[in-house]
Amino acid sequence: MSLKLYQKIAIGAGALVAAASLLAMQPSDPAVHEGSEAAASHVRLAALEPAARRDVDYAALDGRLRQLIAKPGMVGLAVGVVENGRITFLKGYGETHRGSGDPVTPDTVFRWASVSKGVAATMVAKLAEQGKINLNAPVAKYAPDLKLPAGNEYRATVADLLSHRLGLYRNAYDNKLEEGMNPSFLRHNLALLNATCAPGTCWSYQNVAFDASSEMVARVTGLPYPLAVQRYLFNPIGMTHASVTMAALMANPSWARPHGAGGRELPMLDTYYRVPGAGGINSNIKDMSLWMLAQMGEMPDVLDGSVLATIHAPYVKTPTERGRLRQYLERLGDAWYGFGWRSYEYAGHRLIGHRGGINGYRSLILFDPALKSGVVALWNSNDSQPGGLEFEVIDQLYHLPFRDWLKLGGGSETSAQSPLAEVADSASQGNN
Repeated sequence: MSLKLYQKIAIGAGALVAAASLLAMQPSDPAVHEGSEAAASHVRLAALEPAARRDVDYAALDGRLRQLIAKPGMVGLAVGVVENGRITFLKGYGETHRGSGDPVTPDTVFRWASVSKGVAATMVAKLAEQGKINLNAPVAKYAPDLKLPAGNEYRATVADLLSHRLGLYRNAYDNKLEEGMNPSFLRHNLALLNATCAPGTCWSYQNVAFDASSEMVARVTGLPYPLAVQRYLFNPIGMTHASVTMAALMANPSWARPHGAGGRELPMLDTYYRVPGAGGINSNIKDMSLWMLAQMGEMPDVLDGSVLATIHAPYVKTPTERGRLRQYLERLGDAWYGFGWRSYEYAGHRLIGHRGGINGYRSLILFDPALKSGVVALWNSNDSQPGGLEFEVIDQLYHLPFRDWLKLGGGSETSAQSPLAEVADSASQGNN
């Protein structure tokens, strides 16, 4: 069979699978609603609690966010803050669509981009805790689509997959994914590459390979990945506007359109929805705040301490991350990668988080699990300036001297590479 014919068949098959997944998630399917009883116990956590405010100056924060949204590269922005295990701030700024007059609100749905990796890793770790996946077993046991150079799929473990230690070059085959090639076909053909190291011995960020995590989840649960995360994570947590497909994003009454340079609206593409474990999650800022609360340990009936300890553990040091975040080195120590999550030493504290970028969208989540406090943000442009928000909030939590990390003026810092600089502000669909 020719390569072109194989690609056509594979793409067609992928479309059928996507359609089946959408049908499976229709509201008439009782499986979609499974977990709603558990979610009811989290209603208290979903409420906005100004009384829990302690360390953050919210008037000053709001003022800076208003100043930020007025910048030419910004279109829409949603921000959530959690203090002391309660949601203390939820607010939208700007527009869902440049020039539309349609405001971003806490209900506006955005894309998470690579923050989605934490969802896939959490799902795999949850299945591992149930004895359905062995994190130390070869990835070939659970994800037969994934083939690695020199048969390394039989040497690389599930843990290696979730922590980007497969021995592949950075972002292997992302370019071919963006050209429209089927991700299952691409994962199979990773075997044609040269290994950069033995599995487990070096770190290199992946999207196509990482999405073998969604294949694992689907095979082990017997459910399409979108339905599995809905049933076992989103519904029990109470994330009523979270989803895993482009159609689900666009079905929301309020959803943020992607924008590029100069605020130009970009076409919606399904590229990274086809690797949902790596970059397929959507939600509003309230749901993202609830996700952060669950990751802080506030919903042990859904995510207990064992699962959280597994995914947040610092498995591999990532000095290149410190290079990208060099403007914060005054306070930033070592950076690590766990299972779909990053961790940092910052001013003597331990932080957990991740950032994401797909053309037209950016996202961030960063929290202190000991304080049960942190920040989430979603925006619909390629502007990387909001990346400094996370450390401005964290600095307030720690009562540190103010630094103008948002670069809004009035600070003494010299310009440096943005914390989201690994994603090109061009037509690239690069996902980080």
